[in-house]
Amino acid sequence: MPDRGITAIYGPSGSGKSTLLDCIAGLRRPETGGMVRFRDQTWLAPQRFVPPWQRRVAYVFQDSRLFPHLNVQQNLDYADTRRGTVGGASMQQVIHWLELEGLLQHTPAVLSAGQKQRVAIGRALLSSPQLLLLDEPLANLDHNASQQCLAYLQQLAGELELPMLYVSHDIEEVSQLADHLVLLEHGALVDQGPMLDLCGRLDTQLSREEQAAAIVLGSIGQHDPEYGLTELLVEGQTLQIASRDSPVGARRRLRIPARDVSVCLNKPEDSSILNIIPVTLTQMKTDGDARVLLRLALGGQHLLARITRRSADRLGIQVGDRLFAQIKSAALLMESSDHHE
Repeated sequence: MPDRGITAIYGPSGSGKSTLLDCIAGLRRPETGGMVRFRDQTWLAPQRFVPPWQRRVAYVFQDSRLFPHLNVQQNLDYADTRRGTVGGASMQQVIHWLELEGLLQHTPAVLSAGQKQRVAIGRALLSSPQLLLLDEPLANLDHNASQQCLAYLQQLAGELELPMLYVSHDIEEVSQLADHLVLLEHGALVDQGPMLDLCGRLDTQLSREEQAAAIVLGSIGQHDPEYGLTELLVEGQTLQIASRDSPVGARRRLRIPARDVSVCLNKPEDSSILNIIPVTLTQMKTDGDARVLLRLALGGQHLLARITRRSADRLGIQVGDRLFAQIKSAALLMESSDHHE
């Protein structure tokens, strides 16, 4: 896996995601041997086992695991005074990045779940790790708290050159965060690659899921305050999305669910759908008895569309056809800095 950026480890329950993280952290030894290496360091090999406290790995769990008898400042101090090396994020930086100023004198008992996770992430960063592991850190949070924590993690990824391994079974959550994606199934690696590439393919387990969606990368065009819309420029085409407070020219990800894309042979002139763009059909795959999954090229990027087999037969579409994709809805995701592209 890459030793930079954010790598998401994704798969259903029981696929081995947490076990893999535990082995990397040194909390568990694989029953059949194996090897764990990080850059030029070998942590696990035949006749070698580096204990967890010597690996400089920080681990954020589903539950925050804060010390209940210490307040927030003391929880942070615990990690700061025990960092094994100089450098890394300072106390002031971590407090500022995670907006912990107003929580420092509070005990964990009075914090919300989202606040606890922010403190747990801060404590992990203050240990000056060379690798950060996150095991479904948003699993116990409501939607608003999850989105807030995701925003903090995105900011940290931009501020720190700290590789992160992020475990989740929520593909929408992963889509907002990851640069690289690792797919596990039944304890085995089934695929891995850049996040944007894997989400636009038909030969992965992602395409078989009901929430299958492609991710495209574009830049913010002009804003239309009268109608509350923002233009996103993707491969020479313009997509209208709900207004976002983003500077013109900023790079953004757009997640487009396959269920929200339909196709037509000719561009309709009278339609309530704003986003109708020319595409090329590059691949078709049967999805059960009644549906077909389409891969549609938009310049050098791809969309997915899930339609009925009857519709595909009625239209008579074939690979190579020039079509028009009608995008019913799309959700703007994270800013992508240069190293995420």
